[in-house]
Amino acid sequence: MAQMQASRPGDADGELHAHLHALQISSHPSEPFADGPTEICPVCKSSRYLNPKMRFLINPECYHRMCESCVDRIFSQGPAPCPIAGCGRTLRKARFRRQTFEDLKVERECDIRARIEKIFNRREDEFTSLRAYNDYLEFKEDITFNLIERVDVPATEAKLAAYSAENSASIGKNAVLAIQEHSSIEEREAAQREISRLSREAARKEEEDQKLAREAGRREFTQLVGAGKAAPEELLRHTQKVVLKKSTARRSVAEKLRLQQAQDLKSAPSKDPFSSVSGNSAADPSFTIRGLKAPVIVEEQKPYDPFGGMSMDTLYYSLQAHYEHPWLENARNDAVITAGGYDVQEYYARAMLEGNAGLCCFIADEKAISGDLGDEKAIATAGAADAATEEGDIDMSDDDI
Repeated sequence: MAQMQASRPGDADGELHAHLHALQISSHPSEPFADGPTEICPVCKSSRYLNPKMRFLINPECYHRMCESCVDRIFSQGPAPCPIAGCGRTLRKARFRRQTFEDLKVERECDIRARIEKIFNRREDEFTSLRAYNDYLEFKEDITFNLIERVDVPATEAKLAAYSAENSASIGKNAVLAIQEHSSIEEREAAQREISRLSREAARKEEEDQKLAREAGRREFTQLVGAGKAAPEELLRHTQKVVLKKSTARRSVAEKLRLQQAQDLKSAPSKDPFSSVSGNSAADPSFTIRGLKAPVIVEEQKPYDPFGGMSMDTLYYSLQAHYEHPWLENARNDAVITAGGYDVQEYYARAMLEGNAGLCCFIADEKAISGDLGDEKAIATAGAADAATEEGDIDMSDDDI
């Protein structure tokens, strides 16, 4: 019996294991009073186990966690260096805030992306090609990646500052557009909520009216049956018809009122600059289509032509720079002639033009183009000659006057 009651050496180890496992489960860091590494202030070493109301704050400058009492104690008098060993960055109390995400890396990345988004806020409709828009997004993501991963931070900050300075006007404009777009979305959502509220109120009122109408019809039916004015079956059918007719009329009136209210909300003037769809004024104002900006085709600027495109080249002769002629030598060499600006080249051009002017005229081609117009002129001329021959000479004396 003593041997049966004696426990084996492994049983005690198993019980101790189970007890330690239970303790580990009960002290899981997810519990509110867990005393894990994240629940202890690295500055004053206070624990949330001893102070359940303790709050931890972070500063976007270095993202080191510390309790609220340490922040008040260290930074109430003004900017001070971070108390965490090895940091040394100057922090200000106004920038401390509550931590949103459990992982500080995620918190820092979200802050960096929000900062980049405020600067790189161009829209797709500002670009004329998809390649230019994709290049812009790639440049933006390169800047973001370098800041998140701490890759060449000084050069990246310099690029960011240069871009912000060069595009300050467009950044401000797009920021205003984003605010207007956000406000317009809120207005549309508020209008939709108002329409839903009116619909619910109309449905509730209609249900109450139907309930009152049924009760009134029941009372009327009971009174008429008690008075014995007609058979119960006929009175019941008549009452049901009256109630159905009244409910149908109320339903139609309520539906018309609800549609009118919805139409008034939709037709109200909106300040939304993003609610119009190009080419379709009757479209839903809450639906927008955006894309690349329409390319502006710029015509290539040609050099100025004082002759309006008219060619001054000759077709049937070529003008030479010098012609040998005895009597032109005096005009070329005499200072009295050349002092006034006379150029013998102008004489060459005029003489060659007058001598070859008829080479460009082809009578056969002109007759073919003119058609019968030349024949009519010839007939008219011949008729005038015959009339002058038959009538004789015209007397131009003043004797008959």
